Amino acid sequence: MTANITWQKSTLSKNCRINKLNQKPCILWFTGLSGSGKSTIASAVEYELFRMNSITYLLDGDNIRHGLNSDLEFNDKDRTENIRRLGEVSKLFVDAGLIVLTVTISPFSNDRMNTRKIVNKGEFIEIFIDTPLKLCEQRDPKGLYKKARSGDLKLFTGLDSPYEKPINPEIHIKTEEYSIDESVKKILDFLKKNAYI
Repeated sequence: MTANITWQKSTLSKNCRINKLNQKPCILWFTGLSGSGKSTIASAVEYELFRMNSITYLLDGDNIRHGLNSDLEFNDKDRTENIRRLGEVSKLFVDAGLIVLTVTISPFSNDRMNTRKIVNKGEFIEIFIDTPLKLCEQRDPKGLYKKARSGDLKLFTGLDSPYEKPINPEIHIKTEEYSIDESVKKILDFLKKNAYI
């Protein structure tokens, strides 16, 4: 498929962009069940990074499915392709020198691992927003659990489609124990400690 395609090198290197922006680029990969609080926490983290003059971009999985991934369904094959595309886009933002916050359920551990493999060591930071299914279902901000329980929505992650929890995420946030502010602080502390910001 790529036999007749040559990689076109840019005049500017990744390091040029990193030095210009004066930050260490990475992917903050927020994973967890629907309703776990991924988007809320990621948005709060991005706001704090913005206040600290970091250059960021937030890629929300739902938003991406309105455009780039609007042709994909929710079967296992399309979910894997959804994450592959999100990973490739995230990689482009890292190459541009940005801190990208990618928010997606990403239910399959192998898909998350494949994204980790396409960037340099240390550029993929898995953040597990660990919220019990019962609490996610109580929140149900989009009414999806209700639809899934009634049979109107098939292959819903956590109910009739599996969610494979991260085993060794860089950051593990149990939302029953941490407030939003405490969750944000934990993520920022990790980034400071490891010289991303």
